[in-house]
Amino acid sequence: MAKNLLIVESPAKAKTIEKILGEDFEVKSCYGHIRDLEKGDMGIDVNNKYLPRYIVPEDKEKVVKELKGIAKKSGEVWLATDEDREGEAISWHLCEVLGLDPAITKRIVFHEITKPAIQNAVQRPRTVDMNLVNAQQARRILDRIVGFELSPVLWRKMSMKNNLSAGRVQSVAVRIIAEREREINAFLATSNFRIEATFTANDLNGKPVNFKAEGKKQADAEGAEKFLQSCVNATYKVSDVQVKPGKKTPAAPFTTSTLQQEASRKLGYSVSRTMILAQKLYESGKITYMRTDSVSLSETATDAVKAQVSAQYGDKYVQVRKFKNKNESAQEAHEAIRPTYMENNSSDDADTRKLYELIWKRTMASQMADAELEKTTARISISTNKDELTASGEVLKFDGFLKVYMEDKDEEELTEDDNQEGVLPPLKSGQELPLKEMKATERFSRPLPRYTEASLVKKLEELGIGRPSTYAPTISTILKRGYVEKRDKEGVKRDYRVLKLTGTKVTLVTEQENTGAEKSKLFPTDLGLVVTDFLKQHFDDIMDYNFTARIEQEFDEVAQGKLLWNKMIDDFYLPFKKDVENTIENAERIKGERELGVDPVSGKKVVARMGRYGPMVQIGDVNDEEKPKFAKLKNTQSIETISYEEAMELFKLPRTIGQFEDQDVVVNIGRFGPYLAHDKKFYSLSKEFDPYTITFDEAQPIIVEKRDAKEKSTIKIFEKEKIQLLRGPYGPYIKQGLRNFKIPKDKLETAADLTIEEVQKIIEEAKANPPKKSYRKKKTGS
Repeated sequence: MAKNLLIVESPAKAKTIEKILGEDFEVKSCYGHIRDLEKGDMGIDVNNKYLPRYIVPEDKEKVVKELKGIAKKSGEVWLATDEDREGEAISWHLCEVLGLDPAITKRIVFHEITKPAIQNAVQRPRTVDMNLVNAQQARRILDRIVGFELSPVLWRKMSMKNNLSAGRVQSVAVRIIAEREREINAFLATSNFRIEATFTANDLNGKPVNFKAEGKKQADAEGAEKFLQSCVNATYKVSDVQVKPGKKTPAAPFTTSTLQQEASRKLGYSVSRTMILAQKLYESGKITYMRTDSVSLSETATDAVKAQVSAQYGDKYVQVRKFKNKNESAQEAHEAIRPTYMENNSSDDADTRKLYELIWKRTMASQMADAELEKTTARISISTNKDELTASGEVLKFDGFLKVYMEDKDEEELTEDDNQEGVLPPLKSGQELPLKEMKATERFSRPLPRYTEASLVKKLEELGIGRPSTYAPTISTILKRGYVEKRDKEGVKRDYRVLKLTGTKVTLVTEQENTGAEKSKLFPTDLGLVVTDFLKQHFDDIMDYNFTARIEQEFDEVAQGKLLWNKMIDDFYLPFKKDVENTIENAERIKGERELGVDPVSGKKVVARMGRYGPMVQIGDVNDEEKPKFAKLKNTQSIETISYEEAMELFKLPRTIGQFEDQDVVVNIGRFGPYLAHDKKFYSLSKEFDPYTITFDEAQPIIVEKRDAKEKSTIKIFEKEKIQLLRGPYGPYIKQGLRNFKIPKDKLETAADLTIEEVQKIIEEAKANPPKKSYRKKKTGS
């Protein structure tokens, strides 16, 4: 009897499922999507109800051929692609390609790859849900239309070396980052003075301990000094002590978004790394499906967590909870991300261990008792004025879920009071307290921080933009396109004032702090800012948060069968197409220009603007008789914030810094970054050297070292033809211009003997037969 063929998306998943199902099933992988829209002419017939034209990409032809062959010999074909809309669409494409009827072909779904879940799914097959397929198809078609129509507008209106592109969700994500950057640049810090007194009192063992109390903030240094002066020779008494119970409650189990946020905060993972590791855990049967916006746990899962909490920590730590989604349209899976077997508190795979343990702890904590606290607030009177000081302390009476897990906060949610409260010594009303020191410290207001990948995901989710399957691809795309970059920012030194009252004397000291340092934050590039402004001006709907969220809701309605997908696209496309035509005809070219001042030598204007190869500053105009001067901006500079003085500093290059072997050593910046020029040869500078400050003594060893390395790597040079035979880490190769060519294996050992004719023949053959790119196509969201 012929076996059943079960098709899944990944080979790892296929192996796990084949072990569960046994001999009756052959489990094969389709490696993600097997069809996509044609590249030419949009791949969509806009005049025929947006009918898509699908093709099997070249890299998937072999997979499709293999599946067709096995399907013909099989008793029955079952489809077991992922349970979200993307997976449903892949099942439909498989039906189309393999000649299966989607109305009768068996389709199974499961939240986890465990024996009970797979066997249960096989017992309850369904057919392909065309509403889900149409929702995914609508997203794909709409995003192709936006990209296909918008990108040429940018090509026409902006001179850049790269082909610019725009996308529906990506452009809005860049806008979020651009607006935050502009808020930060426009922010003016204000300061106030924080009053803090240090007192001494005996603890439970009669040992004197210090504790802090706070007073009312003072608006300026004068008010702070006046307050401290008013406290000279004062006595301090506890006027009131209040003890109140408090509690902390655990967070819900993970959704895709909250997992990405916590993995970023606790483990420092990027959004895409988190998803790669989560997919690995899912496919090996260790966690439930990782693309979900649901926080609920099944009854079976809740019982398993409850049993594990009870076994590990005792019944008093158990508190069963049911979490509900705030978002009623939670679309993808129907359960939160959790371990499949709660008794496994770790993963034996080193790569995924930390992420698995994070998921395990969060799931455990979600079904554990509240942490019980005791909060003490003591008010302290000052004999010489009517003000009061307040001391607060917190004691953990029962750790509850904190025994396992505590959720971290984002930078913008942190306040000065976080981590301030410690334990107070026993205090009673009327108790006199000796003052050790009182100080007023200048504190500055801070702008909202730049987004991390995870906090951007949180913002997109709050705005209703995108879905669990689209967050990671959106961020990858805006980074890849050069509209946003992820980098660190060094802090700057800032003075702040501290007024101290010790004994009867008030003194003023100035101290320094490092401020503004940021790590792995998202910064808009000048290109991102300029493109955002252009799209906002001419395509306000596309760039509008509410409009983008409404489109997401319409996808949900298509998935629920409440809205026809081509009607939805029609409502979007007709006004959008008019905007495109109007912009091409009437919009001015994008300048992205800012005037900074006048060059004192030539009297010509100095501007910062977008050039063909990125942001730059320019003295003079292209229409002037004399050719304008250009200088590239540093990576840390921006057209919007660069000052006139900083711009003029950039024109100090090229810089002659000395002579070596009777030849000038010149430092400059080119298309590919900073370099040293010596004796008609060029040597790139690494990031640790600043071209504006590098000295001759630092440059000389770089030239010697790089020249020696180049000589060792050079086998032969054909000067006339400008072709080099070089030795690289993987053996000899040919270099012509910027292109490298492999030398055939049988000629590697005798590479030094190659003639120019033989080398040219190798180059011609390589150009005529370019290597085929072989890669697994990943699932992509919008």
